[in-house]
Amino acid sequence: MRICVAQLNPIIGDLKGNTEKILRAIEKAREQKGDIILFSELTICGYAPEDLLLHEDFIAANEECLKEIVKASAHLCVIVGLVRHNPGKGKPLLNSAAVICDGQILGYYDKRLLPTYDVFDERRYFEPGKEVKTFEIKGKKIGVIICEDIWEHSGYVETPYKHDPVVDLLQEKPDLLLNLSASPYQFDKPDVRVEVCAKAGQTLNCPVILCCQVGGNDELIFDGYSVCVDAQGNLRQLGKGFEEDFFTVDLDSPICNVPFQYDPTNDLFKALVLGVHDYFTKLGFTQGCLGLSGGIDSALVACIAAEALGPENVLAISMPSRYSSEGSKRDAEILAKNLNLPFKTISIEEPFDDYLALLEPHFEGKEPDVTEENLQARIRGMILMAISNKHGYIVLSTGNKSEMGLGYCTLYGDMCGGLSVIGDVLKTQVYELCRWINREKEIIPWSIIERPPSAELRPDQKDLDALPEYDIVDKVMKGYVEDHLSAAVIAERFNIDRAIVDDLVHRLHRAEYKRRQAPPLIRVSKKAFSVGRRFPIVQGWA
Repeated sequence: MRICVAQLNPIIGDLKGNTEKILRAIEKAREQKGDIILFSELTICGYAPEDLLLHEDFIAANEECLKEIVKASAHLCVIVGLVRHNPGKGKPLLNSAAVICDGQILGYYDKRLLPTYDVFDERRYFEPGKEVKTFEIKGKKIGVIICEDIWEHSGYVETPYKHDPVVDLLQEKPDLLLNLSASPYQFDKPDVRVEVCAKAGQTLNCPVILCCQVGGNDELIFDGYSVCVDAQGNLRQLGKGFEEDFFTVDLDSPICNVPFQYDPTNDLFKALVLGVHDYFTKLGFTQGCLGLSGGIDSALVACIAAEALGPENVLAISMPSRYSSEGSKRDAEILAKNLNLPFKTISIEEPFDDYLALLEPHFEGKEPDVTEENLQARIRGMILMAISNKHGYIVLSTGNKSEMGLGYCTLYGDMCGGLSVIGDVLKTQVYELCRWINREKEIIPWSIIERPPSAELRPDQKDLDALPEYDIVDKVMKGYVEDHLSAAVIAERFNIDRAIVDDLVHRLHRAEYKRRQAPPLIRVSKKAFSVGRRFPIVQGWA
């Protein structure tokens, strides 16, 4: 038996375009003499469609697309993900896999485990499936399950379910298990997906093939890496990461084990590049701009944007003030030249003077403070947004997760933009990525990487004037935000003074109102300051 795996990059809601991709993949499977072609979860509409599912015409259009796929399935078995009406009681919709053979629908498998944690909210829309199913195809008994249904068995879900679909399948004794997946990327996750499939294969004593969605959809990144393991749990085939792929598994041919070796930093960079690329192209935009300060954060964003959009489509704008060092100004220009970016210098000195003069009567008796610092950031934000409006650029925000977490950023200033590129990347990871970019030759001037970080909004300013070392900040951010550890546990585990931890946690909660107004960001950790994290702005806990 030959199973083709179609790892596609759908656009949410582009039912026509997604169906055309499906039909092309079906034709390719037929040319390669495949017996089955496997697609990812909710292939027709893309994952996650969210409240598009509340529109009846959207559901009806999904079902019309299915009819086209059925017509195209001659001499082939197609297993495709879709949303459909629930003919029974409960929620009106089902997250389903249609099993189609030679122009006929053999039946549906309805997803049984519906996650409601982290970025998932499937119980809002779907009724869980009630039964396990196998399908007789080419003389083999094929088990079909959807994404979360395979994760419970491995023990990797956040909240255990009452049922384990893999264990329930044991009584059916399947010859093969197929999983349709839309599993979002997070740092260091790809090898976990292999372990999940391996555990299921060992339990059922049969091969397991998982087809995963790929591509950027809003803040979520899907990394691909579709998987085939044998009955012993050995990895036999692996899809490409961060791009569409199509491969065929021949169950009747001996296949050597495949080592799964990947570079986590390389994957993180690819995830960010894919996130920027798909955010732009799926929205129909081609060009972006950013403020290039000569600091490490904007340097990293420039590198990501150049890779994602092409350097000719990324405008870098230096906006120096009286506090900008000569080194920062020089490094920004060198970096733009190294990346072949269009580069402009627009000084903010004149508008800054004008604002100070305008506000002087209203600031009488007040000493200069953070107000004047933020004023500079907001002038830069206005310049970037004006360039955006006039030329049709999307502004790329350059703030990192550590600063966003503590509110060390300026509303309507450095926070402005259409996309926050590294808003889920800790400052220590920013340094790792920049060193990785320079692994073969100097692209980012080393002076940017080695210079103590500074907003350069007052004389001799350093981040350390307002923050602890970033190594400390990031331990607290990861422990509290991603792992939900208490301040006491964080202090003890990382040997950090409890008062420092308490202060950072307090600042984190106080900055919630800022993050609520931030642009969408690319999620690359298991808990980002965006989709999947819900905290009140007004609260008295911390």
